[in-house]
Amino acid sequence: MSLRYRPGTQSGPPRTAPPEDEPYNIIPVHNLLADHPSLRFPEVRAAAAALRAVGDLRKPPYAQWQPSMDLLDWLALFFGFQHANVRNQREHLVLHLANAQMRLTPPPDNIDTLDASVLRRFRRKLLKNYNGWCSYLGKKSNIWISDSSRSSSDQRRELLYVGLYLLIWGESANLRFMPECICYIFHHMAMELNKILEDYIDENTGQPVMPSLSGENAFLNCVVKPIYETVRAEVESSKNGTAPHTAWRNYDDLNEYFWSKRCFQKLKWPIDVGSNFFVTSNKSKHIGKTGFVEQRSFWNLYRSFDRLWVMLFLFLQAAIIVAWEERDYPWQALSIRNCRVKILTLFITWSAMRFLQALLDAGMQYSRVSRETLGLGIRMVLKVVVSAAWIVIFAVCYARIWQNNHGRRWTAEADRRVRLFLQIAFVYVLPELLALALFVIPWIRNFIEQRNWKIFDLLFWWFQSKSFVGRGLREGLVDNVKYTLFWALVLATKFAFSYFLQIKPMVRPSKLMLNIRVDYEWHEFFGRSNRFAVGLLWLPVVFIYLMDIQIWYSIYSSFVGAGVGLFQHLGEIRNIQQLKLRFQFFASAIQFNLMPEEQLLNARGTFRSKFNDAIHRLKLRYGLGRPFRKLESNQVEAHKFALIWNEIITIFREEDIISDREVELLELPPNSWNVRVIRWPCFLLCNELLLALSQAKELVDAPDKWLWYKICKNEYRRCAVIEAYDSIKHMMLAILNVQSEEHSILTVLFQEIDHSVEIEKFTKTFKMTALPQLHMKLIKLVDILTKLKKDVNQVVNTLQALYEIAVRDFIKDKRNIEQLREDGLAPRDPAAMAGLLFENAVKLPDPSDDKFYRQVRRLHTILTSRDSMQNIPVNLEARRRIAFFSNSLFMNMPHAPQVEKMMAFSVLTPYYNEEVLYSREQLRTENEDGISILYYLQTIYDDEWKNFMERMRREGMVKDDEIWTTKMRDLRSWASYRGQTLSRTVRGMMYYYRALKMLAFLDSASEMDIREGARELGSMRRDGGLDSFNSERSPRSLSRASSSMGLLFKGHEQGTCLMKYTYVVACQIYGAQKAKKDLHAEEILYLMKQHEALRVAYVDEVSTGRDEKEYFSVLVKYDQQLEKEVEIYRVKLPGPLKLGEGKPENQNHALIFTRGDAVQTIDMNQDNYFEEALKMRNLLEEYRRSYGIRKPTILGVREHIFTGSVSSLAWFMSAQETSFVTLGQRVLANPLKIRMHYGHPDVFDRFWFLTRGGISKASRVINISEDIFAGFNCTLRGGNVTHHEYIQVGKGRDVGLNQVSMFEAKVASGNGEQVLSRDVYRLGHRLDFFRMLSFFYTTVGFFFNTMMVILTVYAFLWGRLYLALSGVENSALASNSDNNRALGAILNQQLIIQLGLFTALPMIVENSLEHGFLQAIWDFLTMQLQLSSVFYTFSMGTRTHYFGRTVLHGGAKYRATGRGFVVQHKSFAENYRLYARSHFIKAIELGLILTVYASHSPVAKNTFVYIALTISSWFLVLSWLMAPFVFNPSGFDWLKTVYDFDEFMNWIWYQGGVFAKAEQSWERWWYEEQDHLKTTGLWGKLLEIILDLRFFFFQYGIVYQLGIAAHSTSIAVYLLSWIYIFVAFGIYLVISYARDKYAAKEHIYFRMVQFLVIILGILVIIALLEFTAFRFVDIFTSLLAFIPTGWGLLSIAQVLRPFLQSTRLWDSVVSVARLYDILFGVLVMVPLAFLSWMPGFQSMQTRILFNEAFSRGLRIFQIVTGKKSSD
Repeated sequence: MSLRYRPGTQSGPPRTAPPEDEPYNIIPVHNLLADHPSLRFPEVRAAAAALRAVGDLRKPPYAQWQPSMDLLDWLALFFGFQHANVRNQREHLVLHLANAQMRLTPPPDNIDTLDASVLRRFRRKLLKNYNGWCSYLGKKSNIWISDSSRSSSDQRRELLYVGLYLLIWGESANLRFMPECICYIFHHMAMELNKILEDYIDENTGQPVMPSLSGENAFLNCVVKPIYETVRAEVESSKNGTAPHTAWRNYDDLNEYFWSKRCFQKLKWPIDVGSNFFVTSNKSKHIGKTGFVEQRSFWNLYRSFDRLWVMLFLFLQAAIIVAWEERDYPWQALSIRNCRVKILTLFITWSAMRFLQALLDAGMQYSRVSRETLGLGIRMVLKVVVSAAWIVIFAVCYARIWQNNHGRRWTAEADRRVRLFLQIAFVYVLPELLALALFVIPWIRNFIEQRNWKIFDLLFWWFQSKSFVGRGLREGLVDNVKYTLFWALVLATKFAFSYFLQIKPMVRPSKLMLNIRVDYEWHEFFGRSNRFAVGLLWLPVVFIYLMDIQIWYSIYSSFVGAGVGLFQHLGEIRNIQQLKLRFQFFASAIQFNLMPEEQLLNARGTFRSKFNDAIHRLKLRYGLGRPFRKLESNQVEAHKFALIWNEIITIFREEDIISDREVELLELPPNSWNVRVIRWPCFLLCNELLLALSQAKELVDAPDKWLWYKICKNEYRRCAVIEAYDSIKHMMLAILNVQSEEHSILTVLFQEIDHSVEIEKFTKTFKMTALPQLHMKLIKLVDILTKLKKDVNQVVNTLQALYEIAVRDFIKDKRNIEQLREDGLAPRDPAAMAGLLFENAVKLPDPSDDKFYRQVRRLHTILTSRDSMQNIPVNLEARRRIAFFSNSLFMNMPHAPQVEKMMAFSVLTPYYNEEVLYSREQLRTENEDGISILYYLQTIYDDEWKNFMERMRREGMVKDDEIWTTKMRDLRSWASYRGQTLSRTVRGMMYYYRALKMLAFLDSASEMDIREGARELGSMRRDGGLDSFNSERSPRSLSRASSSMGLLFKGHEQGTCLMKYTYVVACQIYGAQKAKKDLHAEEILYLMKQHEALRVAYVDEVSTGRDEKEYFSVLVKYDQQLEKEVEIYRVKLPGPLKLGEGKPENQNHALIFTRGDAVQTIDMNQDNYFEEALKMRNLLEEYRRSYGIRKPTILGVREHIFTGSVSSLAWFMSAQETSFVTLGQRVLANPLKIRMHYGHPDVFDRFWFLTRGGISKASRVINISEDIFAGFNCTLRGGNVTHHEYIQVGKGRDVGLNQVSMFEAKVASGNGEQVLSRDVYRLGHRLDFFRMLSFFYTTVGFFFNTMMVILTVYAFLWGRLYLALSGVENSALASNSDNNRALGAILNQQLIIQLGLFTALPMIVENSLEHGFLQAIWDFLTMQLQLSSVFYTFSMGTRTHYFGRTVLHGGAKYRATGRGFVVQHKSFAENYRLYARSHFIKAIELGLILTVYASHSPVAKNTFVYIALTISSWFLVLSWLMAPFVFNPSGFDWLKTVYDFDEFMNWIWYQGGVFAKAEQSWERWWYEEQDHLKTTGLWGKLLEIILDLRFFFFQYGIVYQLGIAAHSTSIAVYLLSWIYIFVAFGIYLVISYARDKYAAKEHIYFRMVQFLVIILGILVIIALLEFTAFRFVDIFTSLLAFIPTGWGLLSIAQVLRPFLQSTRLWDSVVSVARLYDILFGVLVMVPLAFLSWMPGFQSMQTRILFNEAFSRGLRIFQIVTGKKSSD
């Protein structure tokens, strides 16, 4: 027990608080005399005492001062903070200071007072951002403390500053997203605090100075509320996020207002509410956007990453110039003088790109310019003028070089002009050279950027606008070299590949094409030049050229990631066999990593200690120096190991992933029966005894030493032999009466054996050949003992047989009966020999003696097991977890400190309204196929269900149907722990608490405690089965979730752990749920009851007046004494919580209730494992290490995707995700140094983030992917993100195609918004070139390049269509066939990309690293057979559609993806609604092009060429059309298909009212699909119309091919063809008019009109056939021409809806649109119906979808078809 820990009067639970005592959160700071385990730490009392040292401060005048008040109360009374806020921050501060003081090494001299260095360090950290802000604005900081003096008043002053900041932060509500706004408030309040402390006199009143605001809630009402109301007003003017970003100010704009000095002049203090800061955006005289304007445009990609595009385009231009010379190698071309001079045109292009950049800057950011920011406007104009001037200079100089130099020879004048050009170019690139120099020496750049010197500001003024963030982002030299080498390799490969395989092959075809004379088959607008055709040929090539860095990045990052993983020792223990080999070093590894060492005070961190660590790790890893020797069974280390290992196994059993039998095989039993060696788990000892026996048989005559040496070669064999012998000896003596003669005979026999072993004469004394006989008889004996009904006669017989063998055969020198009697090996009384020996001596232990029989069972296993138990445990999840845990202990991780000295941390989970615990109804309700959730779970988790039932029976369940009555809660929990529910997440996160309690016990327990503990637990496990003391209803103390370990605890562990860990779940609407008596609220309360460290934060709405409401942030916990939920804090908010995106707002409101140095953000779909929780304190030590030149601020943690086994689709998703969260993140963190924060479970440095805007951003729409912005913000503000793979957290993913698509849509839309954001722009400009590349290709670039792949297909197909229809192809083919070869080569590249090298390679590499190469290849092939390529191609379409649409038009919204189990069939109508616009229509368009191309291209006549050219495009079309049905359970069921089609037609024709939903009515859905056109701007609409014009091309091209055109190429043919469109539309109008007028009453007229129309049509066709060159086929061909035209007109009409909606035309537009949707629906339905009608496809599809489950022998067919078996 540690010395610093002072026992109180009594241990055990804290006493019941008297009624006047207020409830507390973790420590009752208000009542230091309470008997609470944490209050016994002197550090806690020291921190509380420091806060109480008010001393001689001037007391607040208008309030009653109580002696019990402290410094925070003093601040609150002066400045008007809320009481609840003060209580919350008091505990926060005390806890933090106490924890920090506990961590001090060496400990301070006086542990009863607060150490000054602790406080100083905290103040510096907390106010670092404030100090930086002051120096940035050139203001003097208002913290008046000199670092030299150290008086006690200084300590009080530091506490006041820190307290003031925390109180401001704790009450700022939504302003916490605006860190510099909080700095501004703190700056002025600190000044007023200083004035009070220095006793200033107010000039106006002559009284001592008072703060400008005081009184009850003054801070909230006078400071927070006005700014909050401004934010709220701005959000309202954004029309729920639909207004363009330029029209309103978001959180970032309001915050960045405080980045300039104008905030001091305009806002003043106390805050001047009349300032124009508070005028909202839709009025005049308002302040516009500050810092950045988010304009919706694709140009943002160019603007943010201009350096990348300059590089790509300049290389492309240079490559074309060089390749045009048609030499073998580029350097041969460069030896030509003309070529070298032509290269100089690069400077013209470069300056033009600079000009474009300047224009874009001015065009997008003009609205930032106002009277206050004139400098910005001047700079923009100057940049445009200067860059235009450069273009002119370069162009003129270049033109002059070629002037009068047309001859072959270069004149001296021309040379002079070239030199002049080069001199000018040198001036142009000077800034770049300077930047390069600074890149090579990064620290100089950092130094310049971080100093706020005027001279530096002037230097940088031209290049980038001044900004508070994004300064000093350069990394150290070593990191710099690493990622520079990586990118040098990638770029070298890319450029070589592009030059030789993309650009060079295109040169010859292009030259040929330019020289051919083409006979155009239509009216050609471009005169007689073929440049347009050549441009179309080059377009797909250029597209691929622009995106293929992504592929090279993906390839190289896979291998680099694998290399880094190898060096981190990932995947060394992949399965149980490899674990067996290392299990003997496992105890030492646990000791080394998880148990704190007794370190000398100054040794930690020195070079020598690091060196020793490295040596020790090597020994552990490779088993050098036999570290397990010291583990013999009396060592403490072995007991600690046994406690930890057995606890892990117990928890596996609680989770039902192993059975009772497996527990016996896996656990380390405590020592009993006087066994002399470590009793390894049975699964290690299996088969070893038999092998030892066979060795003994073979080496019959060998001496003892040799035989023993052979056996000892294997540690487990040695232990098995000794343990078997000791156990047999103990067991045989235990079943005999101690007084009996037989007992003494056996004792003598064993003594002889022992003696012969001692003097090494065993093989001389005994016959080895008799051993097998003895072995057989022993097995028989143990068999009898393990049976339920034990037959004593059989025991006697077997014992006699054993005795006979031992005496007759086993002993080498034959002895007669007399000798035996003399030696004590036969009974003295001859009469006994006559009767049966052992007859009256056997006395079997009582059957309830579980301890004895458990050992017998173990002995039985050792004696009999022949197989090597490779498949223990059976459950794959259990194996994976054991393997990962054991492997991670051989990886490099920091040493664990003691629990008392570890960093404190919290976990925060935002929760809205998801499932907490499945209810009985949910489990039993069957879907349309007759499958209930429970039935599904029982099928998928077959073995776990059996284990669960076994556990229930052991806990007293008699009949199986009791599961629905007495064991209902257990059943619901079991099911919920297999879904993605809150209870699963809470259980996982509370493992931290359990782990810490156990580690705290092991830290402080003495050797006796541990040894006794191991024994006690051993006996308990036997006496009570495993869990009888652990069932949920046991009346044990506070923590219901504590396991058997809990019985050993001394009581102080709980106090330590509560100080180190809290779990806050932000249940935003818990208050409303309680009021409605919602079941969710009851379940959440139940969770709080179960877990004492769980806290729930929610927002409470309280109605005050008629329409008025007040809002509060409330924290509650469950009080175990009062047995009810108690409210701890209630902090009033300025208004409703949700102004921005919901999840970050929810996180932000609960953040004030978290504690500790770190906070881990965990989502609702995550899980955690006990064995991983043991490593948390190691992980937190990473904050002390430097990575590069910075310490980490976010620790990235690896995830395991646990939803992979549900269906093949879930498996593809989890494979893709796994490679992203492991390999992808690993490379990003090292060597690329650009890992951000992608979702959860990263661990944040809490105080660093709470002073810099929190752990996510919340502005409406722009921050829809809220969490990634935490990473951006962290990097921009100089943080550092690392990634650690020795610890993992579970994570669930979406499992059905529709959910997956919704998720991809959400992520892609989020990326579309990121493209516009200021964070991406700043990172693109402030990072150095190579980190910028890493950043681009792993965030927005990935989505952009996915889009480029799809655009390449479009460009290629449209280009081919143009060439075919115009006649260029005909002419080109006539002259040359090289053309197609070149193009074929380019297209095959595109096929490779599509087949998903993108996604597949990282998966294969990561898989082979962690599971072995063959396994990885096998998985990959299985995936291909299950059509993973179809899925990946389909999801590329999803990403492209949503990313492109968001960047162009906006309309991103948070899509809630339900994370249930997907086994039900989705209807055709639902799939059509989801995918019609994103996939089906695009696929039909591409399919149409391919069809037209096939029928009109001369190339397509050669089938093979056609297939080679278009196979990848057809694959894309089929994937997009069929994927939703292939991955839909029962997708090819004929009856369902028929039913689906009926439903689809009903949906199309449904004439719903105003309130119809999109699911019911086609019209409603059709309008919703155009929502994005409402929010888009003018440019978006224009671009949409331009894109829609492509549909008219079909008509233009095909009309000239019709017979009726008679080979005319006049424009009149095209214009005349429009008559057809008008006629068709006219006929449609006539018929619909007739239908409306006559159909109901005078039906015969309606039929008459129809008849006339048909007759007329037939007559017209006959006339055309007779009198013109019209052919009958033309009717069908013309459909191909005119249907796209109609669609194009429709699309344009949708864009022009505001003008058309009021006209009569609009109804016709709607009805034509309906016909088109029917047409598309039927087109998609036809192949589906055909496949459903064909036999065999349904079962094949089920096989594809559920293969994983099939191979595990599950009855999926019944799940899908609903034919449940009767059980």
